[in-house]
Amino acid sequence: MRVIGIAGWSGAGKTTLISRVIPHLRQQGLSVSVIKHAHHEFDVDVPGKDSWVHRQSGAEEVLVSSGRRWALMHELRGAAEPELPELLKKMSPVDLVVIEGFKSEPHPKIEVYRQAGGKPPLFPNDPAIVGIATDVAIKTTLPVVHVDDIPAVAAMMRKYAVGIDDVLAESVSQA
Repeated sequence: MRVIGIAGWSGAGKTTLISRVIPHLRQQGLSVSVIKHAHHEFDVDVPGKDSWVHRQSGAEEVLVSSGRRWALMHELRGAAEPELPELLKKMSPVDLVVIEGFKSEPHPKIEVYRQAGGKPPLFPNDPAIVGIATDVAIKTTLPVVHVDDIPAVAAMMRKYAVGIDDVLAESVSQA
């Protein structure tokens, strides 16, 4: 498995970009999964449904399965949020894992930057940013592609993705 991050400020269009790149990568024959970091409480379950009731009643994990998909929800119940390497170990094998968010982690990342967002770019202060997908001209030595050039973004993701073992080893050296 290889890993590449997509980072940027909230509202920069990370999710939109990833949702446009995944079909392109799949057309190239790659299997792709995503780990998304949320900075707030979120719910993937519908209040009132059985799985929600089980979780609300105190279950540590609830696995929901059907003929189309399965999902595992794990409640932390006050425990620390798992770090990225731990989450990566939980992923089923695929060709490429795209990590959305986790912008302070040391894995290679492509920054999504839009000037209209009103925030400064991340790349000057983050040595893990290996390229930029943007809608404006940026002065940098890093590779830059237009955020709407999906083949170029996909090529950048493939070029700079690293093996999962490299990400796991980096986390050990950071500890």
